[in-house]
Amino acid sequence: MSVSVGQPVPDFAAAATDGQTVRLSELRGRRVVLYFYPKDNTPGCTVESQQFRDLHDRFAAANAVVLGVSRDSPASHDRFRAKHGFPFHLLSDGDGALCALFDVIKPKKLYGKASLGVERSTFLIDADGALRREWRKVKADGHAAQVLAVVESSPPST
Repeated sequence: MSVSVGQPVPDFAAAATDGQTVRLSELRGRRVVLYFYPKDNTPGCTVESQQFRDLHDRFAAANAVVLGVSRDSPASHDRFRAKHGFPFHLLSDGDGALCALFDVIKPKKLYGKASLGVERSTFLIDADGALRREWRKVKADGHAAQVLAVVESSPPST
């Protein structure tokens, strides 16, 4: 079952960059921007992640933690993060539990071949742990600025 806007997000733990584990419950009191992307080091995912990087100080000033999520391995995430200097953690969802919780695995077509993959999506979790906003089927370029505008214009919790 996936989480809906207005509902509390169930606690989760995920393997993160630098050998860390990120647990949602440990981030209470701060907003969490959770952006799902298909694959490390691909053009759209790199642009999106770089734009979250470039706006990171403003997210932090608005009491928001940015976390990127894909099904890539922690080692792949470490390389991707180091190559582009991301100041935030990337979470590895190898078992697909986070993707299922947020319902981001969707049918896709690439070069006429059908498959299932991560649909680029972002979720804003408030300081109390409830899902406040979701963006689905987003375009990579400019998306981080759209999310930041909502974060900066809304109160940290309800």
